[in-house]
Amino acid sequence: MIKGLHFLLTYECNYECDHCFLYSSPRAGGTFTLEQIEAALREAARLDSVRTIYFEGGEPFLYHPLLLAGVRKAREMGFDVGVVTNGYFAVSEADAMLWLEPLAAAGLADFSVSEDSYHSSAQADPSPARLAIRAAQKLSLPVSLLCTAAHDAGSESGDPVMYRGRAAEKLAGQAVSLPAGLFNKCPYEDLVSPQRVHLDALGNVHICQGLIIGNMWERALSELLRDYRAPEHPICGPLAEGGPLQLAETYGLTHASGYADACQFCYCMRLELRERFPRWLAPRQVYGLE
Repeated sequence: MIKGLHFLLTYECNYECDHCFLYSSPRAGGTFTLEQIEAALREAARLDSVRTIYFEGGEPFLYHPLLLAGVRKAREMGFDVGVVTNGYFAVSEADAMLWLEPLAAAGLADFSVSEDSYHSSAQADPSPARLAIRAAQKLSLPVSLLCTAAHDAGSESGDPVMYRGRAAEKLAGQAVSLPAGLFNKCPYEDLVSPQRVHLDALGNVHICQGLIIGNMWERALSELLRDYRAPEHPICGPLAEGGPLQLAETYGLTHASGYADACQFCYCMRLELRERFPRWLAPRQVYGLE
């Protein structure tokens, strides 16, 4: 039962981080319009089970007026709303207050800020992320700090890198390789009964970034989510049954003897299958193909 929708408000980002799932960068395309956001929110309301809406990216603050309008509309419809950002806009606490005050007034329920060694702004003292957090706290916004630990484990606390997207290309070779046979399940997503999905402006409904269960501009989002069955999906079915190892075996794919994690194994197999299943493995840019 879907409880949360995460809008990838834009694939565009002012950074180009090595650990990005989505290959986001200043050159990435794909940004929602307000009309598209409102259409998706109406579909969310039809589901009854959805309680939480998140706006993320890319970097959603690059389109601050659109972000604010989306947050207000979602709040008007009764959803709890969160935002994920790198806080680049916080050149000072005072400036950050200008960006955040209207979001606080709209009733934002969570303000999540990414800061780690993969974000270049983290080298500043204080970093824009820290300034954004201070401003959010002064506005009594609930704040979460998102930190990805450096791949050379032990140098930084935080969540581990998931080696998919750009991380599979840039970072996986520097990580410890584990036997492929260990990766017989997906450790991060419930592919049978997902609690959340990500939406992009192209209409893609992601059960995991780059793994699509349908296109909401071709078929109503509420119908897609109600009718989704993992065993019937050509990629989710094998993954739910036995992880990336089963995906490789189902399609007779040659694979390496070891991978940095299940995400790298899965991502590499999906990349091999992308031309065969372009509808379910999309968009191309999430696979570094744009």
